[in-house]
This record gives sequence, structure tokens and C-alpha cells, in this order.
Amino acid sequence: MSADVGARPGLVSRWSQVFDGVLAAGLAAFLVVGTYFASQGQPHRRPFDAGAVALVVVAAGALAWRRRQPLPVLGVVFGAALVYFVLGYANGPIWLALIIAYFTAVVAGHRLVVAAVALLGFGVFPWLDHLLRNQPGPSLVGVAGLAAWLLVLFGAAEAIRIRRERIAQAARIREEEARRRAGEERLRIARELHDALGHHLSLISMQSGVALHLNTELPEQARDSLTAINEASKEALTELRSVLDILRQEGEPAARSPTWTLVRLDELVAQAAAAGLVVHIETDGEVRRLPFAVDVAAFRIVQEALTNVARHAGTATATVRVSYGAGDLTVQVDDHGRGPSPPGRAPGSGNGIVGMRERVAALGGDLQAGPRPGGGFRVRARLPLDGLP
Repeated sequence: MSADVGARPGLVSRWSQVFDGVLAAGLAAFLVVGTYFASQGQPHRRPFDAGAVALVVVAAGALAWRRRQPLPVLGVVFGAALVYFVLGYANGPIWLALIIAYFTAVVAGHRLVVAAVALLGFGVFPWLDHLLRNQPGPSLVGVAGLAAWLLVLFGAAEAIRIRRERIAQAARIREEEARRRAGEERLRIARELHDALGHHLSLISMQSGVALHLNTELPEQARDSLTAINEASKEALTELRSVLDILRQEGEPAARSPTWTLVRLDELVAQAAAAGLVVHIETDGEVRRLPFAVDVAAFRIVQEALTNVARHAGTATATVRVSYGAGDLTVQVDDHGRGPSPPGRAPGSGNGIVGMRERVAALGGDLQAGPRPGGGFRVRARLPLDGLP
């Protein structure tokens, strides 16, 4: 933790500043009155005068900035107290201002500097009368008592500092957890929007385009309607990608709460067939119940891969292979097309592949997406059955 946390003005509330101002004013009045009465009982000391008033007011007034500038305030109070006792004024309540400044600086985290100041004060203040006024030096009991008080104050202030740091750390952890959950939710929404709406909008666009191409003798009104549907679906896909880019923030972890399952694979193939695709399904291994997250991710990866086949492959044939291994599930989608990628876009780019990678990463698996050696495109995802990275 930074030693300057308690010293930054931006972290001091207006209420704290007002409180410190009131504390300084009230303490100044108390020190003036207390010093006056203390001097009455110590005739051998320098009489109470304007100098004593000025020094105690400076010491107390500096505390108005104790939380914003704890070290400079400690220096001012220490200096005022040192001058006060060097001049021989009565031993009195000016110690209270020094205690508060000392305590505040420890709470702010300036432990090493405060320890050095405490050692300096411990080595100077008890000996001033002996060195300057030829009076007896402090007793062993008095020195031990002063050391004990300094340690007690230091320990109490350190305990408060640690407690505040733990509270601040807990608040930061809660805030980070809330941001993480919000990021996961955005990614989940982005995936579901792309997988569900994107899939159906792509089918609408493709089917309306095929209808326009094959039915050249349609009435003009029907052609206009199909053209409008085709253009509207393309615009909707563009808008959907823009929304996904906003929802998806770089650097956030992949979410871990997908939906849907492989039970609907036949329905997905039927939808692809209605769009003009020929899809073959191959299954390897023993078909069995899968962890929910793996089941969902596999379905969505196949769905997105088939959507890409319909959109980009320039073919009407694809093969879906689902392989049940001992510790993992592998889904592979091969298309046999030779159609080019859209202009300005590299193969395997776009929100679809990004979403696949996020799903696979969330489960600790791996994804391969790229051109096949003999032409076409392949998407292959391996998903551990424990569903954990």
C-alpha cells in the first residue's frame, strides 16, 4: 500500500476537512487556556506570554491539514513543541497536539518517517531541561514510561491503519467482482445475440437472395418485397455487429454461463437444409450425457460454423462430426466450398470466431479455425468434459 494514501487531498472528504478545522480551532482554544493554568503551577518556568500563545496556536492550527498533509503537519507541530520547550515554557497540554499529529501520520501509512521522528523526540525532549537549564535528567522510570506510551500510540495507530486498508481492499474486491460479473454478462449477451439473432438473420438474408435469383419471373411487387427483406436483413446484421462491438470489451474474461444444448442439433440441421445447405452429421464414440456447459458450447459452435458456411463458403455442403472421447468432446465442422472470404476480412475473423474462442476458452479447451488443405474451411473445437480451465 502506498504511504501517501492518507495524504492525498482527493481522498479526504469535505466533511473530514470541516471536522479537522473545527478540531484545530477547538484545540487551539483549549491549549491556550490549559497552558495558562499549567504555567500558574510552575513558577520556575518562563511566564505565560504572547510567545506561548503563538506556539500553541501554531501547533493546534496545523492540525486542520493533518489528513491532507500528515507529514508536514507533524513537522510543524514537532517544531512548535520543540521551540516551546527550548524557550522554557511550562510543561502543559501542547503535548496533545503532538500526539494527534503523530497518531494521524501513522494511520496515513508514514511509519518509517514517524518512527524516526519518535526516536528524535525521545532523544531530545526528556533531556532539554538537563542540557539547557542544568536540571536533573529524566529518571529511568520516566524514560521507560515515555517509550511505552510511544509504542502504545504507534501500535494503536497501526491497528487502525491496517483495519482501514482491509476495509478498502474488501471494497476494491467487491468492485472488481461486480465489474467482472458485468463483463461476463455483456459477453454472454453478445454471444447469445450473435448466435441466435445472427443465425436467423443470415438465413433470412440468404433465402431471400436465393428466391430473388431463382424466381426471375416473380411479380414486381413480390420482387420488391423480397429485395426489401434481403436489404433489411443485411442492415440488421450490420447493426447487430455494431451492438456486439459495444457489448464486447477487450481484455474481459470469457463468461461461463452459456445456454442451449446439442439436443437441438437435428433442428439446427433442418434449418440449414431449409436454407439450401446439405449437412451430414457423423458421430464417433459412445453418445452420453455431457456437462451442461460443454453441451451448450458445442451446440453454439456448430451453429455459428454452419452460419458461416451459409454466408461465406459458396457451397451447399458441410459435414458435422461430433466425437465423444474419454475426457473431452470434439466438434468439427468442414465445408467443401471454395468461396472467397468477404473483401477486407481475413479468414476466421469477425464476431463469430471471437465468440467461439470465448466459449472454448471459458471451458479450458482449444479451437482451430482455418482453411482445409483440400479447400474449404474447418472449425474444430476440443472441450474438456470437466468444463473447467
